[in-house]
Amino acid sequence: MTNRIYNFSAGPAILPEDVLKEAQEDMISYKGSGMSVMEMSHRGKIYDAIFKGAEADLRKLLDINDNYSVLFLQGGATLQFSMVPLNLMPPNNKADYILTGSWAKKALKEAKRVGAVNVAGSTEDEKFGRLPKQEELKLDPGASYVHFTSNNTIFGTQYITEPEVGNVPLVCDASSDMLHKKIDVNKYGLIYAGAQKNMGPAGVALVIIRKDLLERSSDSLHTYLNYKVHVDGESLYNTPATYSVYIMGLVFKWLLNLGGLDKMYEMNKEKAGILYDYIDNSDGYYKGTVTVKEDRSLMNVTFRLPSEELEKKFVAETTEKGFSGLKGHRSVGGIRASIYNAFPKKGIEALVEFMKDFKKNN
Repeated sequence: MTNRIYNFSAGPAILPEDVLKEAQEDMISYKGSGMSVMEMSHRGKIYDAIFKGAEADLRKLLDINDNYSVLFLQGGATLQFSMVPLNLMPPNNKADYILTGSWAKKALKEAKRVGAVNVAGSTEDEKFGRLPKQEELKLDPGASYVHFTSNNTIFGTQYITEPEVGNVPLVCDASSDMLHKKIDVNKYGLIYAGAQKNMGPAGVALVIIRKDLLERSSDSLHTYLNYKVHVDGESLYNTPATYSVYIMGLVFKWLLNLGGLDKMYEMNKEKAGILYDYIDNSDGYYKGTVTVKEDRSLMNVTFRLPSEELEKKFVAETTEKGFSGLKGHRSVGGIRASIYNAFPKKGIEALVEFMKDFKKNN
């Protein structure tokens, strides 16, 4: 295997090396079948075991009970911005959205095409430097659901616990922190997440939906946009992203073998702590962009240097040193280190050593 760099990309992002190696071994002939997974019929016995195995392991990781259906769909989280309101907003045709960043704004934009949207909370006037506090939320008890984004990749904020929304179904876009820790799925009506940040390669959107909410899906919806159709077809209404689901299944097994999501959470807190501790003790040379420390993300660490010129130099030199993906999102600039589940602790330690040298030399 060729030397691997430290990949801080926000997504598509780093995958566990053990997963890549297993996929490499089985690339041409999966478990001696004489076929690659990419060549298999999605309705054949071998792939059926892969597909059902992935779902079973996910259910084990999150303790998902039979009140919920698990779907592996296409179109990414972006399509879910539309599918969620199309399916769940009836019959009240109104929903609450909490604005915490760019992706939440995009989700809200699509929801407005379907019905009335109440912005229940927003920190946009503070450049999304923190999350809205519980007491700031103005929730409508008659809303069809409340939508929030659990982790904000661009602005580096993350919910530690879910917002409290009473009896209204809670909907979460968990694209950038899904499986970073154990969550209580029973608190949610629906969870969706693109795979390419923390679960696998691009091509799959995971959807976990409480079955009673399927009654809201109207038969008048376009077929592919109807959750009920996908549940009835067990995610096989159309040909799924077979290889991407296969890799997700390997990631799920990797997490189980690691000790599960509680173990993963401890590792994630330790990794992020190393980087945040150095930033906080750099005498202001490196400054985190999140204004409330409790809102800092364990997945996306965002910070600035004293000038944009130094930031450009920083990115250029990190590239020369074998780091990749540290440039902040084009909309906000700065530096962003995305340190998802598969990112190794030694990579963060190496970045901190680089940051120390860069500060000393600049």
